[in-house]
Amino acid sequence: MLPPLLSSPDHLNQLVDDIKSWAIEFGFAEARIVEPDLAQYKNEFNDWLDNEYHAGMDYLTNHGDMRFYPEQLHPGTRRVISLRMQYLPQSVATVERLKTKDKAYIARYALGRDYHKLIRKRLTQLAQKIEQHVGDHGYRAFVDSAPILERQIAEQAGMGWIGKNTLLLTPKAGSWFLLGEIFTNLPLPVDPPTTTRHCGSCTACLTQCPTDAFVQPWVLDASKCISYLTIEHKGPIPVELRGKMGNRIFGCDDCQLVCPWTKFAKYTEEDDFQPRHNLDSADLVELFEWDEPTFLKNTEGSPIRRTGFENWQRNLAVALGNAPTNPLTVQTLQNALPKASDLVKEHIKWALDQHDLPR
Repeated sequence: MLPPLLSSPDHLNQLVDDIKSWAIEFGFAEARIVEPDLAQYKNEFNDWLDNEYHAGMDYLTNHGDMRFYPEQLHPGTRRVISLRMQYLPQSVATVERLKTKDKAYIARYALGRDYHKLIRKRLTQLAQKIEQHVGDHGYRAFVDSAPILERQIAEQAGMGWIGKNTLLLTPKAGSWFLLGEIFTNLPLPVDPPTTTRHCGSCTACLTQCPTDAFVQPWVLDASKCISYLTIEHKGPIPVELRGKMGNRIFGCDDCQLVCPWTKFAKYTEEDDFQPRHNLDSADLVELFEWDEPTFLKNTEGSPIRRTGFENWQRNLAVALGNAPTNPLTVQTLQNALPKASDLVKEHIKWALDQHDLPR
């Protein structure tokens, strides 16, 4: 039996209004309610796996059908509260930084504190606020941490649509935001879904991807994606892709930067998303000269820690190979070569070859 506060449609509607208001108070840009129907995406997802477009992310093959049936992931789930939070700092350059080839480009979401920690905390606070008003609602909070079709859930909640670049887009904010979910057993009224994907004939994200990672609209081959290569991928970066990576050393924002909808982006007001350690303006040489203790210290609480020190050096070696030729760049690479791991050494040698100078 439902508690008295949930005994009528009026009470439930008021609760939804309250949840959306509380979400804003906790720093979210938007909250919407959905009873997701995800089984329709099963064949599409499995085809993507069968084509090995997930590259080395074998964890995506785990958990069976759980991602298509939220009640299997969290028993008792009746609704999902889908939320988004802006992360783009107003102070940082984007296109300008990509054009400055001796500077490092780090995906804008990764310049500050790890978003998992921040958003999970706020999701929990919101869920507990709901609990204070209606009692136990069997909730569980997620942020990019479980087999969940986050973008599809958000699209069905009417938050926006999945663009040809596979990101969720909204006319309110483009795509510069992160998603989180609260699974709940509350029978909340749902929001209307998005029924039209408003990309039209635009193909900017597809044609301007540096590595041609899109097989077709809405299909990404992760093995060619710079975000995958610089974060998830272990081992050597394919030689044919190194020159296309430019100065991108952790992630890539190109398919967002060229999307017309990002002109509506809203900036974050969260201190935790502001750049740390000058990562929005650091020289490639400066970052390449970090030793492992410095890397671990400066990436504490940062999503950059995920790539690991060896891959960090690998990525920077490639970027230095793509940087303008000058004595400092060449000397830095040559100095690092004797003590580098075999993996990093391979990429340093490639970088020196790009400058057509002796190793």
